[in-house]
Amino acid sequence: MTTVEQAEKLILGQIRDYGSETIPYELALGKILAEAIKADRDLPPFNRVTMDGIAISFKAIKNGINTFHVKATQAAGDEPVEIDELNECIEIMTGAVLPASADTIIRYEDVEIKDGLAGINAEDIKQGQNIHVQGIDKKQGKVLVLSGQVVTPAIIGVAASVGKTQLLVKIMPKVVIISSGDELVDVDETPSAYQIRKSNGYTVKAVLQQHGLQPDILHIPDDPEVTKTQIQHCLQNYDVLLLSGGISMGKFDYIPQALQDLQVTKLFHKVAQRPGKPFWFGQYQHKALVFAFPGNPVATFMCLNRYFLTWLNATLGLPQQLPVYAVLDKNFQFQPALQYYLQVKLYSNTQGQVMASPVEGNGSGDFANLADTEAFLELPLERNEFKKGEVFRLYRF
Repeated sequence: MTTVEQAEKLILGQIRDYGSETIPYELALGKILAEAIKADRDLPPFNRVTMDGIAISFKAIKNGINTFHVKATQAAGDEPVEIDELNECIEIMTGAVLPASADTIIRYEDVEIKDGLAGINAEDIKQGQNIHVQGIDKKQGKVLVLSGQVVTPAIIGVAASVGKTQLLVKIMPKVVIISSGDELVDVDETPSAYQIRKSNGYTVKAVLQQHGLQPDILHIPDDPEVTKTQIQHCLQNYDVLLLSGGISMGKFDYIPQALQDLQVTKLFHKVAQRPGKPFWFGQYQHKALVFAFPGNPVATFMCLNRYFLTWLNATLGLPQQLPVYAVLDKNFQFQPALQYYLQVKLYSNTQGQVMASPVEGNGSGDFANLADTEAFLELPLERNEFKKGEVFRLYRF
């Protein structure tokens, strides 16, 4: 049986490049940036005033002058007004361009202005104070945002600030979510006593939407010919097939045979883990990838987070995240020789440690339990007893 580590290695061996496209920056939120954003001019582009007050030449302070004639008032966006004499000042507002003849800003709180005269009532005046110097943040042509990042609201703001109205972003893989089974009915239907609603596909879709994907959803009935025809269509029209259910040993699990008949190369089937032991993974003609998860909701959810999202982040070139760990807050036992993904709630103790509190459900079909938990704690397969205070790897969802 394939180990978790082997499964991850095989999956990451199937990294793809789906290219890039240029889109308006307003539509780039959540996409993966495929180019660096550079400054089109110095930042700030001029010596920028950072306090409302008066602009003076510091030479006046050194010469003992502390009362100034107000020559003019300059707002942000105005053409700068120059002072001609040391005893002159300009009333100036935050964001305005610093006049070339001035080098110091004294805020209104430290000035008394009356009858056109501004008197300084502060002693500790420093040359260059309250000025955001041109180019101190970034020089023209310097990189502001590196390629290979998720486009955030802050990055949208940077793009707008440098006039970058079009952004080059990674093209996301085209994904279809496939469920199977005659026991499943549509969400808006009332199931009979022996049926359930199709919830898995919508759970998977919601997770993928959080990561910038817009997948299609398809349901296949328990019919071998229909199964084969539908999967063949998906293999030819999608980059990734995410299947939920129909891959175990049941009499009506037709998907493994359909994948075999369609010459989809199986890279592994069954992983030494719980939930999600029947997980199947393969590739079709070095193009489409098939992630076939068990149909139990918790198993589907765990495999999606643990494996597919790991593959997606690597495919999109996102920086590899450092492992996150948590402390088990009570003893726990698990008997089978499988790597166990324990559902946990998280909290921080007074020492700043992330603590994981087990929330035991009723197996991988207990999907309601997911709503009360925040992460999976990965417990190694070579053990069956886990002690309070031990540290294990954490997978947040």
